[in-house]
Amino acid sequence: MNQIIQKIEQEQLKKDVAKFNVGDSVRVHTVVKEGDKERVQIFSGIVIGRKGTSLNASFTVRRISYGEGVERVFPLHSPRVAKIEVETAGSVRRAKLNYLRTRKGKQAMAVREKALTAKA
Repeated sequence: MNQIIQKIEQEQLKKDVAKFNVGDSVRVHTVVKEGDKERVQIFSGIVIGRKGTSLNASFTVRRISYGEGVERVFPLHSPRVAKIEVETAGSVRRAKLNYLRTRKGKQAMAVREKALTAKA
């Protein structure tokens, strides 16, 4: 029985998932259905957490919109998520960035950019 479930899950996994981590600034392209029309809507922000594995994987993106914090949880392998673009890679020391929820203004989106190391 377990092998059957694993086979079905493997068929539903996306093959072209972008590599991103907690702290990265991302743009998530979501497919929105309105009546009989479909359009792509972009939600951009900082990834504050990831959870789950394989088909159950999801991630939370937070942004400040008109002075109000907005969070949205996206299933990683959902057909509604068209693509994920990484704008900037962030350098953080923890797995969940819940402390950003208490911050105000520019500090609420303050995550260090990952420093590129030059190889000699």
